[in-house]
Amino acid sequence: MKKIILTIIILFNFLYSAQVEELSWPRGESFLTFLDKYKVPQKLYFDLEKEDKELCSEIEADRRFYLYTEDDGSLNQVLIPVSDDIQLHVYKDSNNEYKFQTLPINYTEYTETVAIKITESVSHDIQTATGDVTLSSILKSLFQDPSVNFRKMKKGDFIALKYTQKSYLGRPLGMPDLTAAMVQIAGKPFYRFKNDKDNKYYDEKGVGFTKSYFFQMPVTFQRISSVFTKKRWHPVLKRFRAHLGTDFAAPTGRNIYAAADGRVEFMGVKGGYGNVIIINHGNGYKTLYAHQKGFAKGIRQGTSIKKGTHIGYVGSTGLSSGPHLHLGLYKNGTAIDPMSVITKPKIEGLDGKEKASFLANTQNIIKKFNNEIENENRTIPTRLERITDRSEINIL
Repeated sequence: MKKIILTIIILFNFLYSAQVEELSWPRGESFLTFLDKYKVPQKLYFDLEKEDKELCSEIEADRRFYLYTEDDGSLNQVLIPVSDDIQLHVYKDSNNEYKFQTLPINYTEYTETVAIKITESVSHDIQTATGDVTLSSILKSLFQDPSVNFRKMKKGDFIALKYTQKSYLGRPLGMPDLTAAMVQIAGKPFYRFKNDKDNKYYDEKGVGFTKSYFFQMPVTFQRISSVFTKKRWHPVLKRFRAHLGTDFAAPTGRNIYAAADGRVEFMGVKGGYGNVIIINHGNGYKTLYAHQKGFAKGIRQGTSIKKGTHIGYVGSTGLSSGPHLHLGLYKNGTAIDPMSVITKPKIEGLDGKEKASFLANTQNIIKKFNNEIENENRTIPTRLERITDRSEINIL
């Protein structure tokens, strides 16, 4: 069904000579200013349900979107991804009226194990082989160890990678998930392997190399009024819906605290989210605190704060049906379930059967890496050009 939707859109525009453009969402543009630009009545937005209005606030600067315009420049339809799973669709129906809906993103996903010979540098050779500028940044983040000096790499050394990448319309969607890596430094191999149970990285002996990073609950709440959902089909409304955060119902004026150490990246009004603070935690994570009644004294954009710092007050600003805190959590620009991190038990290292299973798996991957290195007809990486992606990349 998903493929049919996209095919119909493309075919419709081909038949009626509409122009199709892949663009980067401008900085400072909001969903409402976009509607104004193309003379789409703002009533379209104000008639939306609260959940859909919040999704309109998830549009990020520099995100790729797909615009379909008529020869006179008027809007035919537009597809705006707001996560790896869901996109906004504004279109003109048969009665020449604009409509809004959310659609799943029909992405494909592939996993590759590749070996790349060093000819110039890690960054140059990975980008040449894969077309992706982010893989080398992720790789270097994994090997922030004094014994691994990339400057000592020689021509003829190898790097080996196992990663999963989503793609959409021939472009990378989101960041690659690097699950295993090897770098040779003057012929000596160094390894990192991801353990899915704690999302941390270890070497081939089970020694951990990922810093522990834990979040605390940011508010004392009465109940969770809305859970995180990437996408779901509503059987009554017959459409897809999404909620990219967790809503904590609490009385107006209750204190909100920073979930972890970080720097205030944004402080102000953000569309349907009302008064918002966004904290960058410096390791690929960001948290968003929405619908605040007001901000705590002393909190300023750009200031560094500690976990547990009072940052604001529960409110109902923006589009809200009652006082609550909407907490968003993002990893390398992708929305993830806050409760999967906040409620995750503290895990330090591997032990028992888990360690034995993990080490056995690492040996299988090492064999695959060695086979790729020794094979003259190595696997050719899938090449998807990443036109623009300014998301922060940091594994640790």
